[in-house]
Order: sequence, then structure tokens, then C-alpha cells
Amino acid sequence: MDIKKVLKEQIQKALEITIDQNDINIEIPQIKSHGDYSTNIAMQLAKKLKQSPMEIANKIKDKINDTNISKIEVLPPGFINFFLKKDYLLDNINKVLEQQENYGRSNLGQKEKINVEFVSVNPTGIIHLGHARGACYGDCLSRILEFTGYLPTKEYYINDAGVQMDNMAKSIKERYKQLCNMPYQMEENYYYGQEIIDLAKIIYNENNQTYQEKPISYFKQLGLNYFLDKIKEDLALANVYFDVYTSEQKIKDRGLVEECLEKLKNKGYTYEKDGALWLKTTLFSDDKDRVIIKNDKTYTYFLPDIAYHYDKISRGYDKLIDCLGADHYGYINRLKSSIAMLDNDPDKLDVKIIQMVRAMKDNKEYKISKRTGNTITMKDIINEVGKDALRYFFIAKSIDTQIDFDIDLAISKDNNNPIYYIQYAHARICSILNNYQDFEIPKNYKFETINSVEAYNVLEKIYNFKETIETASIKKQPHLIANYVYDLATLFHAFYAKEKIITSDEKYTKERIMLIKSVKITLANALKLIGVDPIEKM
Repeated sequence: MDIKKVLKEQIQKALEITIDQNDINIEIPQIKSHGDYSTNIAMQLAKKLKQSPMEIANKIKDKINDTNISKIEVLPPGFINFFLKKDYLLDNINKVLEQQENYGRSNLGQKEKINVEFVSVNPTGIIHLGHARGACYGDCLSRILEFTGYLPTKEYYINDAGVQMDNMAKSIKERYKQLCNMPYQMEENYYYGQEIIDLAKIIYNENNQTYQEKPISYFKQLGLNYFLDKIKEDLALANVYFDVYTSEQKIKDRGLVEECLEKLKNKGYTYEKDGALWLKTTLFSDDKDRVIIKNDKTYTYFLPDIAYHYDKISRGYDKLIDCLGADHYGYINRLKSSIAMLDNDPDKLDVKIIQMVRAMKDNKEYKISKRTGNTITMKDIINEVGKDALRYFFIAKSIDTQIDFDIDLAISKDNNNPIYYIQYAHARICSILNNYQDFEIPKNYKFETINSVEAYNVLEKIYNFKETIETASIKKQPHLIANYVYDLATLFHAFYAKEKIITSDEKYTKERIMLIKSVKITLANALKLIGVDPIEKM
């Protein structure tokens, strides 16, 4: 039973005017004494009905008669609070046990196709800490979208064209020359990471520790393959995989950049100034026009990005989600403007800006990497704390807030560590259920012995799982799932501390086994949405 739907239908019937159910807002009150659900519809309609909110609220209250509702109260300035009978919470146990891993699924998205592009680190090095947060966010968001009926595609954009790739190739070549005791020159904009030296050593050894003259394209292709493989390996450590890898170079080779440029010129959206070609993005949502071809006739990064987004839209996606770093705020409006210029809906693009991460250890910033010597990598963190802690801590907060990632907390084995606390709840249930593996679950069971506040708190949280997932999906906020699973674990621990699970009373025990099994299923489903393993033994 969808309680919110039932309440909306009752309110709709009670009103003397026609109103869309979607306009009736039903929420769960933050204060427990204010009931199970609440609505402010009376305040919304006061102006239209020319009545006070309290008068409207009381009229609605008097006209509602539903067996699922035990009490309705009206509070100033016009809130209507609903207190429900608890039968629906008990009935929901049957639903959880029947649906198992599908509990919480919905068709909210109605198979809308969404492209989620994230990470997209330049293949000139390895994954660092800041990229890891974007990797966790994009992957978790895609999992949630799929669970709520969307058809997400996880995409990685390979920036394999342009000056950075050239500098990477030249850096490898110079390090190779250095190993061969030849004159070499590392310029300021070259790459100085240990990974460049490691790759140069591979080339050095493959050429019998002698110098063999190679074209710069050789070093470029070798570096691209090497670093892209390393990026994939490191992402796999966090259980992050992509459906599509799109090459910037191939976008260029297909002529899409020139095609978009020609369209923009033909539509009158470009002009020349100071020897450069500018795009009139201020005609749409940008704060200033943007250069797309510099005065040396080379493209800016913006022009290939226009072609890339044009390509994504042409592939038939209903919506594009770009997950970008904190330094990309100024990119949003120029991208949306370019989409509009090419006759597409700019609202198809949703850009998510992901704030920075700072790793902390021993109460100070942790910067040292065994590999690079000056920065911490995603692999370093996973080696320190494990995949589950990395994913949970990066997802537990909204992406618009900066994170201080406490390594000491993440590796601790006590209840102060939220991921330990959550996984322990799941493992504790598994240890009990191991003795009841042959337990036959009856269908449509009528519960009789469950009546404690602690049990109902757990059951209310389980009941709200689907709504929480849908909210996380609509708002693109995976941290709501991380918060949810922590709250459910907390409520379960409180229930476990208060009530015995196994007693000599067969009916009592059977009902508690069914209850904790429903907790286990919900915990596991929530954890899988954020890419965390539901541990069965600790």
C-alpha cells in the first residue's frame, strides 16, 4: 500500500475544488509527535479559497474517514498531521520478503535514457584523490537511476587530443633519453610524475637499454594506452566501470568539430575579434562571449567539447549529466548556451559540480603518496582504508560540500566508524539467520506479537526506503542513501539492544526472524546502491 497515495486521494476527495494530486505535498514530520505524515495543503489553498488555513485544514480533517488513519490533528498555522495505524508497517514485512533484492525498485524513470559522464581524467597520469570522489558519485548515481527505472549509460570521455597529450608524449621521450644518458630537456609544462619515469623505463628495457629514435606519435599512443589502462585498473579497485569510452580524437577524426563550427557560423553565432573567433554565448545564458579559435588558429578546449555534447545528444539520450570538478563552475552556462545554439534543449544538460577532498591522518593533512611523492592517489587511499570505506565516506556528504576524509576513522573497528557500524548491523543479522536457513517464510503473514516502539521505528524506516531512493534519484543526491542506511543500522542496533530475537515462544521468534530478515534485505539493497558490500561476517 502506498500511504502517501492513499492520503492524497483522501485529501482530494475532501476538498470542494478540483486539484491535481501532484500538487498535494505529503511529508514525514521531523518531530515524531507530529504524526507519521503531514501536509501544508491548507496553507497552499488559503488565497485561492479565500479562507484561513486553519478553517480549510479542519474542513479537510472532518471529511476524511479512512480505516488506515487512527488520528488526524490540525496545528497552527494550518498543518494537518496524520497518525496511522501500524498494520501497514507489519504488512510491509511480507512485501520485503517477497521482493527480496528488488525491494525499493520503481519505474519512476519510465526508461528515460540518461548519459552520465564522470571521471574523464586526462590520460596523462593516474587517478588522484579528487577524481575518486567524482568516480564514486557518478557510479552511485547511475546505480540509483537504474534502480528507479531510468536507463543510464556510464561514459568516460578520453581527452586524447590537444596540447596536454603532446606534452605527455614529449615528457616520456625526454625521460627515455635521460635513462639512455643522453642530453634531455624537461620543460615547465611537461609532466614530472613518477609514472612518466616508470613508462620511460618500460620503453628503455624494451629497447635493450639503448636509445631508438621514435616519432612523437609513438610516445603519445604508448602513453595513452598505458595511462588509460592504469586508470581503468585503479577504478576497478573501487568497483567503478564504464559502459562507453568516447575518444576526443575520434570525435575530431569524424569531422564533428568542423561540422559544429560550420553550423555555428551559418547561424550567425560567431564573430572575429583580435584575430580570434568568438562565440556569442551571451545571447543565451553565459556572462561573456567565449573564444573557440585562438589567434594562432588552434582550437580552444571549448570547441571540441561543443562537438562532444552535440554527439551525445545525437545518440538519442533524453538527458545528459556531466560530473565536473570544482574549477568548472564557469563552464556550465557556456555549454548550455552552445547546446541551445545547435537547436537542442539546454535543459537536457545537468552539470554536477563536485567539491574538493582533503585526506586527513593523525589530525593533519595527508599528502604523501608512495607512488608520486607529492600527491595522494586513489589507489593509495584504497590500500589504506579499503574500497567500501572509500565509497561510503565519499558518498556520505552532498557533493556541494568539501570533505575532510579522516583516514584514521575510516580504518577504525568501532562504532564511531559509520561504515563499520552499518556493516556490523548486517553481519549481526546474518549470524542469527545462519541458524534459520531452512526457515520457511509464509506469505501474507498476519503479525501479532510485534508492538514495541523500537520495532516500529525500524519498520517505518524500511517502509520509507522506496521514497528515499526516488528522492535521491530525482535530486541526484546519492548521499541520501548513505544517510538512510546509517539511520536504519542505528534503529536496528537500538531494537536489538531492547528486544530478544530468539525465545522459547515459537510465534514470537518466527515474527522477529521475519522482521530482521526484512532489515537485512533493505540494508543490503541500500548498500549495493552506493557500491558497498553487505558483509556477512566480521
